[in-house]
Amino acid sequence: MAQVTKDTIIADALRLDAGTAQFFLEIGMHCLGCPSASGESIEQACMVHGANADELVSKINDYLSKQ
Repeated sequence: MAQVTKDTIIADALRLDAGTAQFFLEIGMHCLGCPSASGESIEQACMVHGANADELVSKINDYLSKQ
């Protein structure tokens, strides 16, 4: 089973399963195709967007475990 961590690059999470995009969009990360998504970790993006990285990682991993 694939999982992500706070250190996972956003683009890598999207490559694991495109369905993970919904979780980024829900917290206001609408720039999933921008260059930052290719080099920014989930934790870094959450800091910029004022989101809780642990909660986001948990939601994504819960989703991935059901795929």
